[in-house]
Amino acid sequence: MMTKEEFMKRKREEKTFLVTAEEEGDSITPISLYRRMKGKKKFLLESSQLHQDKGRYSYLGCNPYGEVKSIGTEVERTIYGRSEKLQSNVLQVLEEVIASAQVDSPFPFCGGAVGYIGYDVIRQYENIGADLHDPLNIPEVHLLLYREFIVYDHLRQKLSFVYVCREDDSADYEEVYERLQIYKEEVLQGEEAGVTEIGSALSFTSSITEKEFCAMVETAKEHIRAGDIFQVVLSQRLQSECIGDPFALYRKLRIANPSPYMFYIDFQDYVVLGSSPESLLSVREDKVMTNPIAGTRPRGKTKREDEEIAKELLGNEKERAEHMMLVDLGRNDIGRVSEIGSVTIDKYMKVEKYSHVMHIVSEVYGTLRKRMSGFDALAYCLPAGTVSGAPKIRAMEIINELENEKRNVYAGAVGYISFSGNLDMALAIRTMVVKDEKAYVQAGAGIVYDSDPVAEYEETLNKARALLEVMK
Repeated sequence: MMTKEEFMKRKREEKTFLVTAEEEGDSITPISLYRRMKGKKKFLLESSQLHQDKGRYSYLGCNPYGEVKSIGTEVERTIYGRSEKLQSNVLQVLEEVIASAQVDSPFPFCGGAVGYIGYDVIRQYENIGADLHDPLNIPEVHLLLYREFIVYDHLRQKLSFVYVCREDDSADYEEVYERLQIYKEEVLQGEEAGVTEIGSALSFTSSITEKEFCAMVETAKEHIRAGDIFQVVLSQRLQSECIGDPFALYRKLRIANPSPYMFYIDFQDYVVLGSSPESLLSVREDKVMTNPIAGTRPRGKTKREDEEIAKELLGNEKERAEHMMLVDLGRNDIGRVSEIGSVTIDKYMKVEKYSHVMHIVSEVYGTLRKRMSGFDALAYCLPAGTVSGAPKIRAMEIINELENEKRNVYAGAVGYISFSGNLDMALAIRTMVVKDEKAYVQAGAGIVYDSDPVAEYEETLNKARALLEVMK
């Protein structure tokens, strides 16, 4: 526990610092912590990779002190109940709100923004065509701002209740520790909220028919033959009734499809949940990373069949060429914000297996240039080439011509942006939006010159299957 003298000294000398209260965590789980939290706009960020570098920490919180949301350049910023509407670039507004500072913290997330930056934010940087209809009617970007949160350390089996002191904070030493004590008691001594199961035997309808999707593929192939693009990712959105608690879906999903990025964010009017295999962008101090995933096969029924499918996938020239093209696109995106000569490729073309599919995976790293921030990196990397195509801008123009609805959350990014400048944003795939007792799932397939339209349609269903099956 920090002494009062140390607290006062740090308040004088540091713009941002953390005050923590630690408890044993060996008899509780992130799921039970979430269910015990009392408050609104709750979130849970966790990972299936529970080791030193990735997935060591799960983060939870509720009752944000503010939020930033936008549609196009119409940005609404709310801080401590005071709302302001702006005509601006939403990432610039976020950077002003976060105002990153050096923070002495053992945790990569030191408080800040949690939420999503949707695919359609690209319209603030590029003219990709006319705006499309949004049947979900939710913000293109929506991030909640937290100064109080919980960290679950899976390595040490410890809980940390965290309060972020910033230079605009009037709370004194006694008030901060009283707030942390109340927070601890509410969570550790509270009862777990009940979860209403989702009804079974629900069917999904699509935004387009199989015939319409196949026609889109043929049109895309015409663009490829004409030399407009090398590849484009086309998607369909599936919709179902969803009556009950969406958290029940998340609990099923994290067991059925454990992934490096698992998230549940309750925006009050709607919920975003998912289990994404892919990092769109990670920034830790001056290190920046993106994680291209391209090349997909369904899982085998036996271990031997699994191994045979993985071998065939890695040996498939079409899949290898597509993956290498998207790795080059990732290198280009990372290179635009990195020191010259610092971009490297790690874990090149490895097969990773998930509950229903396997993918070819690579990781691209760079060292962030001076005067460049994580927000600059987001602007250059959004959306990923793995969900748009190559060349990226022309591919997005074609997507805009062929798809009949906004993508919104799908193919954007979900995760956190910390007060420290760190950020970790998953690619918004294997992601579900639940709103007004309806569930929405979207999935895409990479179209190249020799794509089979029916096979690409089936690939979108294979990718969506992990989410569809938790609705049963």
